[in-house]
Amino acid sequence: MIWVAVTFFGLLAIGMPVGFVLGVAGMVGIMDMGGGKFLSMAPDRMFAGLDLFPFLAMPFFILAGEIMNRSGITNNLVKFADALVGWMRGGMAHSNMVASVMFAGLTGAATADAAAFGNTLVPAMVKQGYSKPFACAVTAAGSIIGPTIPPSTLAVIYGSIMGVSIAGLFAAGILPGLLICLICMAVIAAMGEKLNLPKSKKRPSLLAIFSAFRESILALVLPVFILGSILGGIATPTEAASIAVAYALFVGGVIYRALTFKDLYEMIVRTTRITGIIFLIIASASILGWWLTFNQIPQAIATFFLSVSDNPQVIVGMILLLLLFIGLFMDINATLIILAPVLVPLTQSIGMNPVHAGIMIILALNISLMTPPVGACLFVLASVTKEKIENITKSLWPFLLAEIAILMLVAFWEDMTLFVPRLLGL
Repeated sequence: MIWVAVTFFGLLAIGMPVGFVLGVAGMVGIMDMGGGKFLSMAPDRMFAGLDLFPFLAMPFFILAGEIMNRSGITNNLVKFADALVGWMRGGMAHSNMVASVMFAGLTGAATADAAAFGNTLVPAMVKQGYSKPFACAVTAAGSIIGPTIPPSTLAVIYGSIMGVSIAGLFAAGILPGLLICLICMAVIAAMGEKLNLPKSKKRPSLLAIFSAFRESILALVLPVFILGSILGGIATPTEAASIAVAYALFVGGVIYRALTFKDLYEMIVRTTRITGIIFLIIASASILGWWLTFNQIPQAIATFFLSVSDNPQVIVGMILLLLLFIGLFMDINATLIILAPVLVPLTQSIGMNPVHAGIMIILALNISLMTPPVGACLFVLASVTKEKIENITKSLWPFLLAEIAILMLVAFWEDMTLFVPRLLGL
């Protein structure tokens, strides 16, 4: 255990990609168990870790989002969001949040949201009078709505490895995602006067709102179709994701005529790279995860938690602190794959519903996407906008605290979290 820990944190410290760190640390543990015999387990575990049919949904959802973004459909969503809430003080910041909800239903990825809006909304906000760090902070805060509201790639991973209904997880993510949007808009409203945020001179007419809605209707239909087909039992998540790609190609290529074969090639390459990184992490984490399970480390961690307290609220609080702390330093996909098999049995021992536990874990990891030093969304925005991460972080704290408050609500109020899944009979 000591050698594995030293290897793991040592390689992270020198900057080795987390996908390789997980694999090497797992191999060190396996070699210490007996060399050749156990070493043959490594390739078996890598393939077994990826041999799950629901994982196919991830590259399809990523590609669908790429197509929607490249074809300009994202801009129509932003225009519709601006027509709805752009008239308020801090209107473009509010529009950013509402557009994040709409965009979430297309990609399920926070970094895609951050990259898209970092290229479009952040410059527009700066031009209208917002400071660049604040514009980036708003975009970062809204970006985690993507992997919370369905289709969420983290929900696909969690449901696949833990045998939990992905449809149930999708349904459970709707309300927390909307609450994040609302509380961030409340923060923007509260800071409006203090920061003297820009305000539109007049509200748009109903005709203007309807016109913006009509232009964005083809994009708005897609998330409704994806979620409806899954929750209605018409399609599996993988089937719904593949149909989403076909729909996005039709809308972007035939109706909007905004895609070329060069665009398609670049989108497929980008999707392949993103998927390859995620799958490498999953495969490598499977090696380390097998070693942890073989040595009964999950049981030891559960025993330690229960020895501290048998109060369910205290245990949930410790789980949240652990997730938020580890999320400061590790990739969220790797963290989920390693810790889910450890923490979910612990949550079940205190009577927590697996779907409830899943959304709690997913939301906690999503929040770590916007926390330094390795918050992925911060790096994306810093790269796209050329703004320093430390400046973005200073403007981000009010939103971060607000979203942690939503996390507490989700973790400790089961009836609220499971309201939508129960309403849909999931």
